[in-house]
Amino acid sequence: MSKLLDGVVSELSKLPGIGRRTALRLAMHLLRMPKEEVADMTAAIDKFRHDIKYCKRCNNLSDEEICPICSNPARDHSVICVVEQVGDVISIENTGQYNGLYHVLGGVISPMQGVGPSDLKIDLLLDRIAQEAVREVILAVSTTVEGETTQFYITRRLEQCAGLKITSIARGIGFGDELEYADELTIAHALHNRIDVK
Repeated sequence: MSKLLDGVVSELSKLPGIGRRTALRLAMHLLRMPKEEVADMTAAIDKFRHDIKYCKRCNNLSDEEICPICSNPARDHSVICVVEQVGDVISIENTGQYNGLYHVLGGVISPMQGVGPSDLKIDLLLDRIAQEAVREVILAVSTTVEGETTQFYITRRLEQCAGLKITSIARGIGFGDELEYADELTIAHALHNRIDVK
């Protein structure tokens, strides 16, 4: 195999869910594409990686310091849906069933992976609740052991916030499933049937 081709295959196979065979197919597809389209693609990826920001309020991806969801006055600013990753925001938004704000933790508590509470944006969430007129926090984390641990920890931290309603999305999502991979109907059903945590 060409060293150049092998280099591209090696880099593409670093992406999640992409094995060497898929990476080889992608590399061969790139080779068949017009050079200008490949240049546009690589420029877009490079610009995305260098210019993307995280919203200072919710930790969602944004082109600006404050993301469009947080700055939208038509959204319900009294409800915050707490999720693990940016992909979870996209999954919930695709349902068209939620009109509040979000808070992206950046992961879940996982001692095995060396991720503790201080590695997540939990303190930023507490600061938001202290400064804004938040009446409800919806915990929409995965139903994995790590997700349950994270939910338990956040619930304990939020219990100090007087008058705050803490809910969790309904457990229509199977244990061990990740929110990012759930279909929109399941997520919409889970949001509508969320349960009180405290």
